[in-house]
Amino acid sequence: MVKYVESIDQFKEYVGKGNVLVDFFAEWCGPCKMLTPVLESVSKKVEGKVEIVKCDIDKFPDIASAFKVMSVPTLIYFKDGKGVTAMSGYLPEPQLMAWLDEAEKKAA
Repeated sequence: MVKYVESIDQFKEYVGKGNVLVDFFAEWCGPCKMLTPVLESVSKKVEGKVEIVKCDIDKFPDIASAFKVMSVPTLIYFKDGKGVTAMSGYLPEPQLMAWLDEAEKKAA
């Protein structure tokens, strides 16, 4: 299940422990809207391994700025609170799963 960030403290709690994929998005972004159902599907496949969280850059510009998010969607893979790898743009599910596998290897 994909979770949505509702506060800065909640963001810190989400990314603070374990493997977390954060989707920095905006409501007005077409590719972001295309990515949402892909993330929902992927979240079921990686349940228990990777948490998937969405962070709206318009609601939380300070968070986006802290991680140097310049375009949306931007995905950042976190391991225990530290950003491991990032990519921008839409990915179909097979490519997203492959990217996640690589991110997990980098985080190990």
